[in-house]
Amino acid sequence: MNTIIIIITGILGATSTYYVNEHLKQGAVRASAILSLIVSLAFYCFPDVLNTYLTQNIPAAFIGASFVGMVSSKAIHHYRWLIIAGIIFSVIYLNKSTFFRGYGGALGTSAFIAILATMAIPVVFSKKKNITNGILIFRKWLFRDKDE
Repeated sequence: MNTIIIIITGILGATSTYYVNEHLKQGAVRASAILSLIVSLAFYCFPDVLNTYLTQNIPAAFIGASFVGMVSSKAIHHYRWLIIAGIIFSVIYLNKSTFFRGYGGALGTSAFIAILATMAIPVVFSKKKNITNGILIFRKWLFRDKDE
């Protein structure tokens, strides 16, 4: 049951941050900060509402999932991909180890991995099985004229 609650927290953290960022036009940092503050204060003020494991892990899982929700709408523009990214983040969060220490923080690194994995899904399951188009777009962007 705790696992399901952490996964739901990951989904809610990613989608709510994205919503506040994109639709309420608050910016990614402000959206993540205000939502994380609300969730953390709720569990700080009412620590006995849920069991100890959830009281300690929901705020951290929400903060990390809010990093997922900070993604640009140019990279991930549909909520179903955010839900998948939130689930991937939650699975990484639940199975994290000490490996992530010293790599910019476990939450940020896990969020980055979740976003990359989510963005790779359409490429992996593409019928064309050809990634050269993405490489060409990246090359065009890298070497574009600075006058544009």
